[in-house]
Amino acid sequence: MTEPTIESSPNPPAAGSFAALFEASTVSSDELREGDIVSGNVLKVGKDSVVVDIGYKSEGVIPLHEFVNADGGLSVRAGDQVDVLVESKENEYGLVILSKEKADKLKVWDEISAACERDELIAGTITQRVKGGLSVTIRGGVKAFLPGSQVDLRPVRNLDNLLGQTFDFKVIKFNKKRGNIVLSRRVLLEKERDRLKAATLETLEENQVVVGTIKNITEYGAFVDLGGIDGLLHITDMSWGRVNHPSEVFSVGQEVTVKVLKYNAETERVSLGLKQTQEDPWNAAADAYTAGKRVKGKVVSITDYGAFVELEQGVEGLIHVSEMTWTKPKHPSKVLEMGQDIECVVLDIDVQNKRISLGLKQLEPDPWTVFTQKYNPGDIIAGKVRSITDYGVFIGIEDGVDGMVHKSDLSWTQKVNNPAEVYRKGDEVEAIILSINHDEKKVSLGIKQLYEDPWNFIPERYPEGTVLEVRVIQVNEFEAHVEMEPTVEGTIPRGEITHDMSVDPTDIVKPGEILKALVVRLDREDRRVVLSLKDAGNKELDEKMKYVAEKAATKKKQIGPSGRPSATLGDLFAAKLGSIETTEKAKAEEE
Repeated sequence: MTEPTIESSPNPPAAGSFAALFEASTVSSDELREGDIVSGNVLKVGKDSVVVDIGYKSEGVIPLHEFVNADGGLSVRAGDQVDVLVESKENEYGLVILSKEKADKLKVWDEISAACERDELIAGTITQRVKGGLSVTIRGGVKAFLPGSQVDLRPVRNLDNLLGQTFDFKVIKFNKKRGNIVLSRRVLLEKERDRLKAATLETLEENQVVVGTIKNITEYGAFVDLGGIDGLLHITDMSWGRVNHPSEVFSVGQEVTVKVLKYNAETERVSLGLKQTQEDPWNAAADAYTAGKRVKGKVVSITDYGAFVELEQGVEGLIHVSEMTWTKPKHPSKVLEMGQDIECVVLDIDVQNKRISLGLKQLEPDPWTVFTQKYNPGDIIAGKVRSITDYGVFIGIEDGVDGMVHKSDLSWTQKVNNPAEVYRKGDEVEAIILSINHDEKKVSLGIKQLYEDPWNFIPERYPEGTVLEVRVIQVNEFEAHVEMEPTVEGTIPRGEITHDMSVDPTDIVKPGEILKALVVRLDREDRRVVLSLKDAGNKELDEKMKYVAEKAATKKKQIGPSGRPSATLGDLFAAKLGSIETTEKAKAEEE
């Protein structure tokens, strides 16, 4: 008996049958390719994976972590429709390996590619600083590169300040195969700048007051963005007052109202001014700063010739070095300090040239006026020696007023060539006022005039031949000066100290010694008393002179003209005889 044969029906199953539904939902192995993106139905969400039906003969699995959102929660449940990427048709368990994450990325790349073709802008957040620029996260977490040169219109010194900020970008380079996207923000800014510039240039004109933003600061000024075009606000046009550096007044990003001073349409150069939007303070200076008025201000500059004082913003005055103190002018830095608040007096004002002369010493009484009210010629003053020159001695009378004693007015009897040999700085002295020169503010003093002219009595009291005791004041190689009595001095020439002119007087007499001296000449014309120590009865001094003279002679004898020890003919003959005797004695000992 023959078995019945089951033949397959040449016709497809009827519509609506289970076999028809299964066949319609099944994807053949030839149609499914690795790398395809297909749509699937989530069947089950497991502990580690998600099972998805993509209509293939077997289900596919996707790691659970691909469905975890940014908050850490799951973004999938059974029944959801998802687009997935086929990574492998079957694994060892017969399941298809799928990836939602890779499918999402590929979809994003397709979207970005389409946006590039449509020349659309792409929003992104700057997330990281990388070599040469910044990393930007755009759609779907895709990373793109923003070169440093494309960040802004001008180089950005600190790119880290942009981290976390979101901007619109234009894609300037796109390579899906290499996964490379390069963005630019500068292109967008340039377009916006050109648009604003065109609008600004249509209305810009000189003397117009405009509002702008500080864009950049230099040593000589600040650049202000007026809307697509920059104008220069020079440092001299920032304030009516003194500005040392523009950064003291402005900061980048600050909004300012300025006036257009100059505008060149061809070169598109714009000069701006800020102080021109304010009233010039010098307009009211003539009424505010009248001569003789006491004013307050701050020292803003110190030079060799004076100090500038800011009286108010935009108005400065100069205190010349000669107007700082009544005494001898000092360098201004010795009197005032930078930033010091001071009070001074207005001496003169020149509004046309914007100059004010100030004085500091005028706050105190003029020492010369105080002096002239207190002293007259003939008055005796006491003071300290302030300084000594070749021609005289300066003595302090009052604070700020000195008088000078000329060297010819120091002594009646002694001719003083160098006042420093008689006085020292700081010595307390008395003097008499001889004259007062009001025009030159000079005072002439005299010391010898405190005493009677000794030549009124010297000829009678000290006739030639008189022997008296004197005190040695000073000794040099030419002469000795002695005191005969207070205010009366005499001179002992070198030849009157010793007969031997080779002897130095400083080896014979010393300052402070009391000696007997003989008056040998009275010189009325030169007002000079000449004394002598010889034949005056100085026994001890005579012995000393004799000893010094003999010692000098012996030394001279020992030293020849060539500077080597010298010998007489007898000395040489004796030395020769001694040499012969020594030689003969040596020969006898050898024999």
